[in-house]
Amino acid sequence: MSNECSYNELYPLQVLDDSMEPEFPEKCIIVIEPADVCATGAYVVAEAQGERWFRQYLSGGESQKRLVALKPGYPDIPLTEGEYKIIGVVVQRNLGRKIKHYHPYVPDGTPPKPIGLA
Repeated sequence: MSNECSYNELYPLQVLDDSMEPEFPEKCIIVIEPADVCATGAYVVAEAQGERWFRQYLSGGESQKRLVALKPGYPDIPLTEGEYKIIGVVVQRNLGRKIKHYHPYVPDGTPPKPIGLA
């Protein structure tokens, strides 16, 4: 039996710090779509510098890729080609009964836009 199907299954994670506030408050639930590519501005889970990070991915070209926190006071994480890996992209945020969806693959360089509130 192959495990390839499970690679594409969405999975939830809980935000454990305040680095992505106000968009992603501490203890909210994010839903991740496994992916190894994303558009600039997407919210991602990535491996870099030997750790996993939940940050916004920004790219201004090959030499200007980085992960950034939304809350001031957290350092940017520079990304060097071949030394990082995108694990998945955020497609939904759950905060209590409020659900917000995101388009993680916007190709024109604009940040992902929410697609609804419930």
